[in-house]
Amino acid sequence: MSSFKYKEDITWRDLLLRSAIVIVTVLVIVWLMPRDGRNYVYAEQGKPWKYADLTAPFDFPIYKSEQMIQKEKDSLMKEYQPYFYYNKEVEGNMVRKFVTDFSGGIPGLSDDYISIIANRLHKIYQTGIVSSPEYSRLAKDTTQCIMVADGKNATSIPIVRFFSTKKAYEQLFLDNILEQHRSQLQKCNLNNYITPNIIYDKERSDESLQDMQKSIPLALGVAQKGQKIIDRGEIVTEAKYRIIESFQKENERRNSNTTQQQLTLCGEALYVLLIMVFFTFYLTLFRKDYFEKARNVAMLYSLIIIFSIITGVMVRNTIAHVYIIPYAMVPIFTRVFMDSRTAIITHLTMILVCAIMLQHPLEFIVVEMVAGLAAVYSLRDLQFRSQLFKTAILVTLVAMLMNFAFDLIRMKEFEEFDMSYYNYLIINGILLLFAYPLLYLMEKTFGFISDITLIELSNTNNPLLRRMSEVAPGTFQHSIQVGNLASEIANKIGAKAQLVRTGALYHDIGKTINPIYFTENQSGINPHEDLSLIESAQIIISHVTEGMKLAERNNLPSIIKDFISTHHGHGKAKYFYLKYKNENPDDQVDDLLFTYPGPNPFTREQAILMIADGVEAASRSLPEYTEKNIRDLVNRLVDGMVNDGFFRECPITFRDITYAKTVLCEKLKTIYHARVSYPVDKNANKTADKTEK
Repeated sequence: MSSFKYKEDITWRDLLLRSAIVIVTVLVIVWLMPRDGRNYVYAEQGKPWKYADLTAPFDFPIYKSEQMIQKEKDSLMKEYQPYFYYNKEVEGNMVRKFVTDFSGGIPGLSDDYISIIANRLHKIYQTGIVSSPEYSRLAKDTTQCIMVADGKNATSIPIVRFFSTKKAYEQLFLDNILEQHRSQLQKCNLNNYITPNIIYDKERSDESLQDMQKSIPLALGVAQKGQKIIDRGEIVTEAKYRIIESFQKENERRNSNTTQQQLTLCGEALYVLLIMVFFTFYLTLFRKDYFEKARNVAMLYSLIIIFSIITGVMVRNTIAHVYIIPYAMVPIFTRVFMDSRTAIITHLTMILVCAIMLQHPLEFIVVEMVAGLAAVYSLRDLQFRSQLFKTAILVTLVAMLMNFAFDLIRMKEFEEFDMSYYNYLIINGILLLFAYPLLYLMEKTFGFISDITLIELSNTNNPLLRRMSEVAPGTFQHSIQVGNLASEIANKIGAKAQLVRTGALYHDIGKTINPIYFTENQSGINPHEDLSLIESAQIIISHVTEGMKLAERNNLPSIIKDFISTHHGHGKAKYFYLKYKNENPDDQVDDLLFTYPGPNPFTREQAILMIADGVEAASRSLPEYTEKNIRDLVNRLVDGMVNDGFFRECPITFRDITYAKTVLCEKLKTIYHARVSYPVDKNANKTADKTEK
C-alpha cells in the first residue's frame, strides 16, 4: 500500500555489511586474476614522431577533447525534455471546492450548471494544466515536448496538448452552454478553481539532464592491442594526437613510482571495485528488499565470483577459449528466481569483471551481453523443461551471429574465416543445458523456489492436497477457488500468479486436522453448539498453527509456509469475537483469545491471498447473487482489511487493491451467474382487475 515504505536511511550496520560484501568479492576476484608484467613507452604530442613505430601494447580508450564533449552536450540540449508529474489530487480538490463554494447555487442560473461546470473542469484537468509561465517558456517551440510521469512511467507529450492556466480558463467559455452565460459566470471567479495539475519536477528534470550529459561517451573508441598507432617520423595529426594523448594517459596510470605489477594489481582492484560498487548501488537504489534476505545477496555475488574465478582459471592455464563458459547461466538463474532487470544488470556486471582478464574485451562483452539478453528475453517464466532447451539454442545462435558480425568486420577475404570460435560457442550451448539440474541445486543452496517447483507442488496428487480433498472436500474446493481468484488478481497487477496459486492451495491445510469444525465441511451438524465461544474461536484459529506444523513435517518451502501464517494476519475470528462481546457486554474481553497469530502479509502475493480468501469465503453467505450485492461485499471486506492495517507492512498499492476489487467482482459474477433485477410489469395488476370484473 501507499503507506508501505522501505527504510530510506541506510544504517551504519547496513553500510558496513555491504562494504564488507563488496571488499570480499573484489579481493577474491582480483586474487585469482591472471596477470603478467609489461613495459611501456611514453608518447610526445604536437611534433613529428621521433620514436620507433608505436603499436598499442594493450587495449585503451581514445578520449575526446573537452571541446568535442562540450559540443555534444550542446547538441543533446536540443533533445532535452523536462520532467513534469501528474498531481491527481488537484482535480478532486478543486472540483470539490467549487461544488462546496456554490452549494447554494449560482445567482441567475439553475442548479444544473453546478454539475455542468464541474464536468467541464473535470475535462480540462484530464487534459492537463501547466502553469502559465512554464507553458509560455516551453511553447515558444511548438515541437517542444515534456516528459509526464505517472508513477514509475513517463510519457513524452507535446506541450501544446496541455492548457496553460490562462487557456484553461478561456476553454471554459468556449463551451456552447457556458458561453451564453459568460457575464454571470465571470462574477464567480472560476479562475480560482483552475490550478496546474501538471507540475514541474525539478529534481527529476535535473537528474535527467545529468543522465543525458553522463551518457555522452568520453571516448571515441578503443585502440586494441596490436593496432598500429603511428610510424616513426610521421606527423602527428589531430586524430593521431587524440590516440597518442589517450595512450599517454593510460600509460601514466599504469606507470608511476611503484612497480608495474603493483600498479596492475591496483588497477584491476579499482576496476573490479568500481563495477561491484555500482552493482551494489543498483541493488541499494532499486532492489532494496533484496538486502532483507541474505539468500538474494548471497546468490548474486556468488554467481559473479564463481564465473570470474572460472574465467581466471581458463585464461591462466589456457585450457580453452572463454567462449566455452556458459555465462548465460547467470541471467537464467537470476531471471528465474528474481527479475529481468536484475538479471541483465548482474550479467553485465559479471561480464565486465571477466572482460579485464582478456585481450579483446570489447568483442567478448558484446557477444556475451547479447547472449545474456537473449536468455532473459526467452525466459519470461520457466514452467517446462523444453524452455531451457530452446533458450540454449537461441543463446548459441545469437552469440554465433554476433561473433560472425565481428568476423565480417575484420575479414578481408572470406578465406580468413575461422570456425574455432563457433565450436566453442556450440559447446557453450550444450553446457547451458546443465542449467536445469543446477536450478534444483540453487533452490536448495539459497532457499529459492522456481515456477517448476511451484507447478509440482500444485499437483493435486501431492499427499497433502490429496488428503485435504478426502477429509475436507469443502476446504479443498474453497482453496482451488481462492487460487483461481488470487492468480487472476496477480496477473492483473503484475504479481507472481503461479506462486499465489500454489500458496492458496496450501493456505488452509491446517483445517484437515479438525475439518468438521469449519462451515464448508459441515453437512447439517455443527459441533460448535457444544463448545463455548472461546473454545470455538481457538479451534478456528488453530488451523493456522496446525497448518504450519503440517508444512514443517512435509518440508514445504518457507515461501509457501508464509502464505499459511499470513492469510489471516493478526485478524480476529470475528463471528465468535463479536458474539462473545454481545453476550458479555459488561466483561473485559481478552482480544488475544480471538486473534490469529499472524504475521500480517509482507508481500503483494500474500496480500492478494488474504483478499481473495476473505472475499471468496464471505461470498458463499450472500442471500442473493446480484451485481450490487457482490460489489458491496467486495468493497466492504477489502476496505475493512485496509482500515484494519493488514497491509501496512506490505508493498501493495491502492491501485493494486482497486484492480483486485474489479477482478473479484467480475469473477464472482461469473461464478455465481449474477443477474440483473428484472423490472415489474406495473400494468399486470390493472389487467387482472379488469379480467375479474
